[in-house]
Amino acid sequence: MSSYRIRSLIVLILMLGSTRAFAQNWSGDARRIALGGVGTSDNPGTEMIDAERPYRSIAIPFGLFQILRDTSVFDPASSSFNPIRAIEYAASPMHYVIGREDSSAALQFVSDIRNATVSRDLNAYRGFAPPNTILAEGLAAPNWGGTIKLFRGAGGSFQGLYIGAGPYLSMRTSAVFPTALTDIWASPTAVQVPRLVSFPQITDDTLGQAALAVTGGYRGRYSVGGLGGSERDGVYVAVNYNYLRGFRYENAHMGVRLDTDPSGLLIVNPLLPSPVVVTRQYATGGNGFAIDAGVGVVVDHWEVGAGAKGIANRINWTGVQQTTYAMGDPTRPLLLNLLFNGNASFAGVGPIPIADARVELPIDYSGNVAYHTSTWTALADVGHGFQGTTFHAGFEERLKIIELRGGMRYSSEIWNPSGGIGINFWPRVGLDLAAFGTSANLERKRHVALAASIRINSRR
Repeated sequence: MSSYRIRSLIVLILMLGSTRAFAQNWSGDARRIALGGVGTSDNPGTEMIDAERPYRSIAIPFGLFQILRDTSVFDPASSSFNPIRAIEYAASPMHYVIGREDSSAALQFVSDIRNATVSRDLNAYRGFAPPNTILAEGLAAPNWGGTIKLFRGAGGSFQGLYIGAGPYLSMRTSAVFPTALTDIWASPTAVQVPRLVSFPQITDDTLGQAALAVTGGYRGRYSVGGLGGSERDGVYVAVNYNYLRGFRYENAHMGVRLDTDPSGLLIVNPLLPSPVVVTRQYATGGNGFAIDAGVGVVVDHWEVGAGAKGIANRINWTGVQQTTYAMGDPTRPLLLNLLFNGNASFAGVGPIPIADARVELPIDYSGNVAYHTSTWTALADVGHGFQGTTFHAGFEERLKIIELRGGMRYSSEIWNPSGGIGINFWPRVGLDLAAFGTSANLERKRHVALAASIRINSRR
């Protein structure tokens, strides 16, 4: 692998931990964003329910103004290449983020690792304050298809067979910054290491999968026997069996080791092992399955649901290959093991065949509740799976022309508020504006982001 490619891989691995992209960061629906992102953990049962207020949203991507005027940050060959800013742009491309600026220390450290120009004095990076552990994970598995209704009954009830397909893309990255290092960077004054120290490694493990899901399932709607007065009333049940055909498996581990002398400066010792090692495992063939199940209930003003996605999920990858890359030039041994000599070349060993790999993802459990009236709506959902426990809640008050919204979300152990307004220009057309807190950056600093979308209300 060329030096260019391996350096790009290092930047990707080291910075993927900053992609704490919540649904708000990718959603173009400013109404849903203002409501705290409620509905981001829908189960197949609630997805069957017709929306209480059906509409289509067209995003106004203000965030692209920030990105398009600064595209050089994505180009590793450019002097303006900024990996931190590039990843933050990718984490929230749709919305305008106020104060979206990385710390110069963070940029400098990542750039210096990439170019093997790390300062021997680690105090040079004080002000860079990443958390000691970073976890980012998620699954994108949209599914398109239709239901063949085999039986129809009173009150809109039916039994049917669902057939569909869609991509199945998962990512998980886990990074660790040793406390001994972050204590130095967090100090307001220079820190001198009192003795020879080999810091625990900065590590990152990143796992990605790309597959096709072919889905067959059951769909059923049961009458609630006249308990409510809404045409949406009913019990909705859905079960999916997803056959997964894997096309790409990537599993990369990176370790960066910092060795210092008694004064705290990086050691000049070519006999030490390489300070940067990347191990890449990859495959192009795999098979597996996953089961999704959910139920939703609508009775008059109330809507509740519960579900689980990814039950017993797994993909078994075959023909796995492994290649190991180490920083240094084996033809120039005195330059082999230094992080600060500007020699950013890598030597690779492999590929070699290794054992098959089996990947299992967390089961994503969810529950939701909502109450709708003609003038206001309150709704909330809770989930547990990717990123641990999540919670979203929102409230909307609908006046004649103006709609007021507020919400809150909890994810990755961080609370972020949201709020917004809707302006109804015509009965079927409105403009939705939202402001929300986002922590989609390496140092988990909270910024305010702005979203806007045009709402096209559907006819009932």
